[in-house]
Amino acid sequence: MKFRRSERLVDMTNYLLEHPGELVSLTYFAERYSSAKSSISEDLTIIKDTFEQRGIGSLTTVPGAAGGVKYIVSIKEEEVNVFIDGLCDTIASPERLLPGGYLYMTDILGHPQTVNKVGRIIASMYAKKNVSVIMTMATKGISLAYAVANYLNVPVVIVSRNNKVTEGSTVSINYVSGSSKRIQTMVLSKRSLVEGSNVLIVDDFMKAGGTINGMVSLLDEFKATVAGIAVLVESEHTEECLVEDYVSLIKLTQVVERDKKIKVSRGNYFTKKE
Repeated sequence: MKFRRSERLVDMTNYLLEHPGELVSLTYFAERYSSAKSSISEDLTIIKDTFEQRGIGSLTTVPGAAGGVKYIVSIKEEEVNVFIDGLCDTIASPERLLPGGYLYMTDILGHPQTVNKVGRIIASMYAKKNVSVIMTMATKGISLAYAVANYLNVPVVIVSRNNKVTEGSTVSINYVSGSSKRIQTMVLSKRSLVEGSNVLIVDDFMKAGGTINGMVSLLDEFKATVAGIAVLVESEHTEECLVEDYVSLIKLTQVVERDKKIKVSRGNYFTKKE
């Protein structure tokens, strides 16, 4: 079936967006659309220019017989600024304050557009780090981990706090919670992670970093590498943080339960990008 150029452009764009980080040969596209490679190259140039102008991402060309084109996700800085500032205003609402000084975040982490935008921001920062796996705890950060994984086109592994029969053989470690100072356990199936994986740790909230530090220790057991650590919200550290190198989008600077006041600001993402 012969495709018109407009049809090729739409379908090719959709294919690239659905396969981020995947090397696609020109031969594949030529056969898919029954078109000459020269025509495919011209189409890709149009897509590349549009992606870059709109801040959607970039197309990287790999020369040679085994080469092709690869879509790398990105996002415009001004788009991030507007989104994060709006999210800060949302989180700072007094109605979010729960007894004990906790914040209600379920609606934010359950909103597809919000979670996808956060996932895209985080993925854009690590798109060139050759991440092979996203890791998170079995908590509210799971949706966020999958959003990041979708833009990087990599699998997700979920660390739990107890053994499950359906997981088979597992590796477990004990770690000290940074906030409560209690010894806790985390578990990961041996089949979940290949030795030597390059892992991006993603979580929704970080207080003192005990849980994330535990995941780093768990990765040591798999001889895996930490590609990075990214969290949506970090709490201002009233004590020593157990994690040094990480990226946060939002920083919770103050919670006054009595006055129902929540103060938030931009996270260190903005300084890390500079």
